[in-house]
Amino acid sequence: MSVPETHPTVLVLTALPLEYAAVRSYLPEREEVVHPKGTRVETGRLPDSSWHLAISELGVGAERVAALTAQLIDWLHPEAVLFVGVAGSLKDDIEIGDVVVGTQVYEIHGGKQAHDGFKVRPRALPGSHALEQAARSAARDLPEVQVHFAPIATGDVVLADSRSGIARHIETHYNDAGAIEMEGSGAAQAAHLSGQVDALVVRGVSDRADRNKRRADAGGSQQRAAAHAATVAVAVLRKHQPHRNGRADSEEVPQGGYRGDHIDFRGGTFHGTVIGKQAGDR
Repeated sequence: MSVPETHPTVLVLTALPLEYAAVRSYLPEREEVVHPKGTRVETGRLPDSSWHLAISELGVGAERVAALTAQLIDWLHPEAVLFVGVAGSLKDDIEIGDVVVGTQVYEIHGGKQAHDGFKVRPRALPGSHALEQAARSAARDLPEVQVHFAPIATGDVVLADSRSGIARHIETHYNDAGAIEMEGSGAAQAAHLSGQVDALVVRGVSDRADRNKRRADAGGSQQRAAAHAATVAVAVLRKHQPHRNGRADSEEVPQGGYRGDHIDFRGGTFHGTVIGKQAGDR
């Protein structure tokens, strides 16, 4: 099995089938490729963008996602990683159906249990500044989705009781977090350790992380939240442009321009060898 043909690629990861389906709906033409270790990815060009997406459903849990994200980064060499899915709200003003873009991701279980109590050792990974800026720009043109920019808490727990000990732990030590989920820190950590890969966590709110979670899920809130998260993620990528081949992060990049003592022939048509020098005196 060879590595897929090289394109400017974004790795879009999900945990659940409904999250994957929401992202997959934006790729009209797809090809499935399989890593030698068995991880499956569907690839395709995102319409109205410069990107090819590589989407994968990795399952639940930060440790699992960290290992598989590192595997896929090593294989596909993406320019960015997005983790897209659903989450529980931690704030009264973040409603079901809203989307939270992670300005940073907290690992909420780090710490030391001592004789005088649990001492928190916070760990946080910032989201990509460039991707966050693209998200802020994209959000202005998405009146149908309410987008919030806030830290996201990652923990190995499904929070369905706002009065529980873990809920109090988050409120005490991570009280600016807007949502809680289970995989974001794994993807962010793998991207961070890879060196130069931008990462962003985009989560649609499917419940309020309280005792009404089951009722909200039964009412279709997960599908709605996943669809809104996918909408925001795709809008981000239609703003954010590939950096390779000298392209900057902007929606419009001049073609065929003068660059000091070099001439940019991108976008031009010519045949044969071109030899020459552009000097200051022409």
